[in-house]
Amino acid sequence: MGGRWRSAALAVVAIHVLLAGCALNGDFGRVRPGLVTDDMHAWVGEEAAKSHGIAPSTYPLTDDERALRDLAYPLIEPPYERNRWYSVLNEYGLNRTFQPDWYAYDVFAYSNRLMSRHYRSASARYSRLNDDIRNDVVRIDPFFAVARRVLDVDRIREKSLGYVTAVPPEGAANALARIAENALVIGWVQQSLADRAASYQAALERLLVATPYPTAVEVERSLALMTQRIAANQVVAIPVGLRPAAPRVSALAPPDDGPIVRKQ
Repeated sequence: MGGRWRSAALAVVAIHVLLAGCALNGDFGRVRPGLVTDDMHAWVGEEAAKSHGIAPSTYPLTDDERALRDLAYPLIEPPYERNRWYSVLNEYGLNRTFQPDWYAYDVFAYSNRLMSRHYRSASARYSRLNDDIRNDVVRIDPFFAVARRVLDVDRIREKSLGYVTAVPPEGAANALARIAENALVIGWVQQSLADRAASYQAALERLLVATPYPTAVEVERSLALMTQRIAANQVVAIPVGLRPAAPRVSALAPPDDGPIVRKQ
């Protein structure tokens, strides 16, 4: 009963938010600066820590740690979720949770939605795919620029724990928890990007078989650029079962329209 009431209340909030403003998001789906609140995505790090049995740090976030979580969120949220009613709640930190189907990776989830949605022309699906890839590409460098700064500071912080004498044990534990939390957020984004690239590849291959179109070449170039950016930004080791609440699950069964040959 409590869960239903909470969902209903969040739905009402979402409706009011949608009706109150014109366009909530700016370019590439980014949150408009005037609507941003501090620590609106702090829960992303907390979720990553809890999923690995780590108590989230009670230390306040630094500016870079806050930016890390803000920039991480749109790279973790599946691109096909961007237009759902609850995406507004998630984007503005009102819901503070992930949807259940985010916890398992299905390589065909993106293409299933792309293929099932009605478009007036075959080229529109290619355009949608290319836009989603490009939107991810432009987010990669800003995120990892912040990630590298956070990791550099955390290395200094970790080394300093061996020399400082005025920090109580709980303070040191909080620092180590924050270091782990930051690394888990970065690793989560790395894994998410690898998953997204595989999903985009599957979508492109399905489109090529179903509705061949010259713009496939442009999509392939965008995807190649994305994979290059991903390869250049492997900054932490990705632990097993990184996603919160459940281990990584690959959907190996092909969709109804036949097998997909994955490129190596």
